[in-house]
Amino acid sequence: MKASDLFVRCLEAEGVRHIFGVPGEENADLMISLEDSEIEFVLCRHEQSAAFIADTYGRLTGQAGVCLGTLGPGATNLVTGVADANMDRSPVVVITGQAGTDRMHKESHQHMDVVAMFRPITKWAQTVQHTSTIPEIVRKAFKTAEAEKPGAVLIELPEDIAASDAQGVPLPVNKTRRAAADHKVVAQVVEALRAARNPIVLAGNGAVRKRASRQLQRFAELTGIGVVNTFMGKGAVPRSDPHCLFTIGLQGGDYVNAAIDEADLVITVGYDLVEYGPSYWNRGTPKPVIHIDFTPAEIDQAYPVAVEVVADIADALWQINETLERDHAAALPLLDIGERAKLRAMIADDLAAEAADPGFPVKPQRILSDVRSGMGPADIVLSDVGAHKMWVARYYQCDEPNTCLISNGFCSMGFALPGAIGAKLAMPDANVLAVCGDAGFLMNVQDLETAARLNLNIVVMVWVDGEYGLIKWKQQNHFDGRHSDLSFTNPDFDTLAKAFGIWGRTIDGPGQIEGSLADAFAQPGPALLAVPVDYGENTKLTQRLGNLVVPI
Repeated sequence: MKASDLFVRCLEAEGVRHIFGVPGEENADLMISLEDSEIEFVLCRHEQSAAFIADTYGRLTGQAGVCLGTLGPGATNLVTGVADANMDRSPVVVITGQAGTDRMHKESHQHMDVVAMFRPITKWAQTVQHTSTIPEIVRKAFKTAEAEKPGAVLIELPEDIAASDAQGVPLPVNKTRRAAADHKVVAQVVEALRAARNPIVLAGNGAVRKRASRQLQRFAELTGIGVVNTFMGKGAVPRSDPHCLFTIGLQGGDYVNAAIDEADLVITVGYDLVEYGPSYWNRGTPKPVIHIDFTPAEIDQAYPVAVEVVADIADALWQINETLERDHAAALPLLDIGERAKLRAMIADDLAAEAADPGFPVKPQRILSDVRSGMGPADIVLSDVGAHKMWVARYYQCDEPNTCLISNGFCSMGFALPGAIGAKLAMPDANVLAVCGDAGFLMNVQDLETAARLNLNIVVMVWVDGEYGLIKWKQQNHFDGRHSDLSFTNPDFDTLAKAFGIWGRTIDGPGQIEGSLADAFAQPGPALLAVPVDYGENTKLTQRLGNLVVPI
């Protein structure tokens, strides 16, 4: 058999069901080998989209999503999506073609050092230099991508290697058990919890992986400690749970920042510093931190770790919970969560303000209130990057983990539309909604055709303001209301939808969103919903949160 046949057999052994990408000449042998495989190759309209699709597919399934590009520009087009997956902790395996090994040593058409380019944005990157190494390289790639903390890896397959004769068989896939927490450290955590008078939990990206949320909810019930989540930790504790203190992450601060200000201990669970730097929430004299995560804590002056629990998060929390129930049952819960009821009600009332506003263009608060009403507990919202992301992050609260996906570690525009394709393929029974700004939407608009060709009923909601709204918002905050020219023109979105052969509608008055969402999700294929948005609320939110007085 050819090396490309062996490569595909190794992918099959890893359980790969889809590969997303745009092939080139140097992938030709691999593509023909895929024709004889049960793996579905999903042809995309841009390599960046392919990487974003693999990103969300991997994030939701826990199994590495796979994307493919050719050498040169194909590889460079993958970079942004791959970097996003790596920094947002999504398991992804990237496959690129390469020039033949007989011309890699010299200046040559389209040849560049792809492995060197990908090293800063992957956990591991490797060229296949001999056919006999294919089983080991593929097995290592998937093991590395899926191991905590998950991320991206690259396999580069030169065209002459792919076409060569090969022998070998795929290596067996053996799942690795993650390490358990040290019993002495668990005892230290319990001691610190019993001594604390006003602790709080900060749940991050890792709290929604590997069953960690179940044990976190149990931990909150046993201790009576309130839980704040980052943008990427939404749903770690359900929004209806009295222990849920909603979302943190706005750089200007919020109600929950005041709660952390008053805390004497912060327990971080699966928190990544790339999500929301500790200097934003651990203000003043930094409070001691109990760090519970798969990997050791990053070094940061505002992140003073008192106890470090490096282990499988779910198991670490389980051990802590078991110790509390075994040794301190009479004292449980350690604290009265009712003392957080006033703060929780204050936040809930604030989030409900403007939820029924009759104005047009529509205020962000009204849009998200209507979206939340129209989406079920297990349905999935993906937020692109822009001004709307801040509103989604603050106002859209979740019932279950991984039902609101936000690009927050790398913060890449263009994520949501292709990401919705990956989400729908991973979770076909869920309604999937991509929330985009009009700038980010047009960065990967071409893959509406991919969604239409696959007949996937994803809904893309575009917030229309004709500006780079988030940049304007930040400039206004920093320069006393001034901003540079950030405006642009948009297509007619209804006509654009027709051009792609899909259903489309532009909202032209208040009160239409929930019904339009229902109509959009009733379509057999993708749907486009354009909503004119009133971003005059941006600066109002900044001014209001900047002058918060919060009794704790």
